[in-house]
Amino acid sequence: MRSAGCTINDLWDRNLDPHVRRTRLRPLARAALTPLNALTFTGLQLLLGLGILLQFPRQCLYYGVPSLLLVALYPLAKRVTHYPQFVLGLTFSWGAIMGFPALGVDLLADAAAARSAAALYGSCVAWTVLYDMIYAHMDIRDDAKAGIKSIALRHEKETKAVLSGLAVVQVGLLAAAGWAVGAGPVFFVGSCGSAGATLGVMIWRVRLGEVGSCWWWFRRGAWLTGGGISAGLLGEYLYKIKVKTSREAVRIEGEEKVLA
Repeated sequence: MRSAGCTINDLWDRNLDPHVRRTRLRPLARAALTPLNALTFTGLQLLLGLGILLQFPRQCLYYGVPSLLLVALYPLAKRVTHYPQFVLGLTFSWGAIMGFPALGVDLLADAAAARSAAALYGSCVAWTVLYDMIYAHMDIRDDAKAGIKSIALRHEKETKAVLSGLAVVQVGLLAAAGWAVGAGPVFFVGSCGSAGATLGVMIWRVRLGEVGSCWWWFRRGAWLTGGGISAGLLGEYLYKIKVKTSREAVRIEGEEKVLA
């Protein structure tokens, strides 16, 4: 779905991309491919995505199909609002919701899971806006000339303050997602703590006026933060298995003493 979104984005932007240094050599922008070629390729990508989606529980189909609307709307957003990154966040973060029905969790019947999914989705949206705001700084001058709107242009003078606010929202909602499902200290220290630390370092170190610095942190920042969150989740999972195993061993030992 992400690749289909990229193709749709390039279709919408084929007349804007030639005016931006970073995107001027995209196939549609330099007329190496025709719009019909791109539409055909998009159709194939969507069919492949549907084939993958059908491998999951049927509920996933009901949650997945509506995301197509967001995929199509994102390229239009940059023409009418300075906050297209928010629409991008809504689109890219859809997987945070899809993961629950993919595991057989009914969000309409499980209130705790629904709260966790909503908080996790919000956290991912804030995260996407954060790192894409850094990304947008690479094109800020060309975007202004081409008439392309972005959050970086709207808040150019206070970017780091906005980034800091987004980081607080991301980590706060991530913690809320864990709290909703009874996560333990390993998650809060490992996932939330590492997310806060890595985001703080990125915001402090990135030099927004340098394309190379923005690109470096855009590419690696997501891996650093995502890696920390994943490590915390893994640690929480292993910790809970250990606790469960220990409790089971104590229970069995108690039953053996009673029988003796």
